Amino acid sequence: MEVFLIRVLQFMLAISLLVLLHEGGHFFFSKLFGVRVEKFYLFFDWKFSLFKFKPKNSDTEYGVGWIPLGGYCKISGMIDESFDTEQMKQPAQPWEFRTKPAWQRLLIMIGGVLVNFLLALFIYSQILFWWGDTYIPVKDMTLGMKFNQEAKSYGFQDGDILVGTDLKTFKDFSADLYRDISEAHRVDIIRDGKPMSITLPGNLNLLGMLKADPSFVRPLLPAQVDSILPGSPATGIGLQKGDKILALNGAPIDSYNEFVDQLGRRHDMLLTAKSQADSLKARTVSIVFGNDTRCDTTSVILTPDLKLGFIIKSIADIYNPVTTEYGFLESIPAGIKYGWHVLASYVDDMKYVFSAEGAKSLGGFGAIGSLFPPMWDWYMFWKMTAFLSIILAFMNILPIPALDGGHVLFLLYEMITRRKPSENFMIKAEYVGFGILILLMVFANLNDILRWLGYM
Repeated sequence: MEVFLIRVLQFMLAISLLVLLHEGGHFFFSKLFGVRVEKFYLFFDWKFSLFKFKPKNSDTEYGVGWIPLGGYCKISGMIDESFDTEQMKQPAQPWEFRTKPAWQRLLIMIGGVLVNFLLALFIYSQILFWWGDTYIPVKDMTLGMKFNQEAKSYGFQDGDILVGTDLKTFKDFSADLYRDISEAHRVDIIRDGKPMSITLPGNLNLLGMLKADPSFVRPLLPAQVDSILPGSPATGIGLQKGDKILALNGAPIDSYNEFVDQLGRRHDMLLTAKSQADSLKARTVSIVFGNDTRCDTTSVILTPDLKLGFIIKSIADIYNPVTTEYGFLESIPAGIKYGWHVLASYVDDMKYVFSAEGAKSLGGFGAIGSLFPPMWDWYMFWKMTAFLSIILAFMNILPIPALDGGHVLFLLYEMITRRKPSENFMIKAEYVGFGILILLMVFANLNDILRWLGYM
């Protein structure tokens, strides 16, 4: 419960900040061009609000709604998600959105997206300034990688040290490494101390590589015990610090990765168990472990979530991370470059959304919230906030009615053709766009529920 609450708090804080600043972008340009803003709200206030106030001599009501699905800035004389058609039937006023030149209306509409994008670049710059860029170079992972069967079909072998591709040298182990491999025609490796190259088609399915279980490539971790959890099954069988797991149910264990894979097969058995006896059978395993002076073989009953109860050294414990530090001025171009790379990668990955597997990968509030760490970490909080700001900017500029991008599309049409779409058309388009957004939101959150229930 504590982990859940910490993630919820981080998610709500990040979203609230991003929504306020996004709507603040619309607000700023509206005020700049003399357009009246009737309401400025965090969250939606359908029927009632949690809090509201209207400063003296101000045209704007500020408040907090009770539906935490975003926020809005109600601009006079504009067809938006409020669907206030009565206002549009009245004579146009000089302070209304509809009476302003198209270029001013365009800036008002892109104000939110602009703020979110600039905010992301600013946060990335400040992250680099305060924390620097800390990572473990892939070439320094001297134990090499663990590959799945698909990767081995292309010629990779467990223990290969990844160096780079015909496109670039690998930096760290991240989604970028998968992306580079998926687009590469040649991957350079070191095998048994000798440089080698592996030929690839150049069009591997990135989503398939990431979702594969076991995944396409992972850092190889030794199956060596670093510490024992008190009261765990590991304590009962005498497992000790420094011991290595040598075999599980007769299958040789050459790494912690292989140990996890073998337990994954027991998990499949546990899912199909129809009785308590079946569950107990799935949880009972034969294990061989030891060190240089002894070797023990025993049977053990794993915990209900198939844990033995030991911890291995992390990647950061095995290898020495390197940190690139940035001065304040240096951090600005570095942050811009990093943010642009994040945006370009996200846009490039959008093509997978239109595949069956991509659609299943869509997630709602639960999926987004789970991206935050289980403990409060300001570094990860700001990194996730910047990433969400990039996503919010990109999603809002999509040419879908009811989104900023839909309004921008119609404004560009007006500026090019000198013809303004009718108010009746704009109202119908808003309804259609709003309906599309509701369906997408329902679909994404339904995926979250199905994943939580174990159906996906």
